[in-house]
Amino acid sequence: MWNELGISGGTAIVILIALYFVIKWAVKNGIKEAYSAITGKKTDEDVRNEKELKELGFESEDK
Repeated sequence: MWNELGISGGTAIVILIALYFVIKWAVKNGIKEAYSAITGKKTDEDVRNEKELKELGFESEDK
């Protein structure tokens, strides 16, 4: 099937792995966004990231 598209086996594997990580990232962000919308709270990861950014001297844009 891949040969009909002009794609070798190695290229197909790389594309599938990249697609897996893109979908995983999108689902994770969607779940975080839905959690924030439903509960009105920030996730622990967001709180930790904001704390680290503040320590590095960057300010949050959510103000």
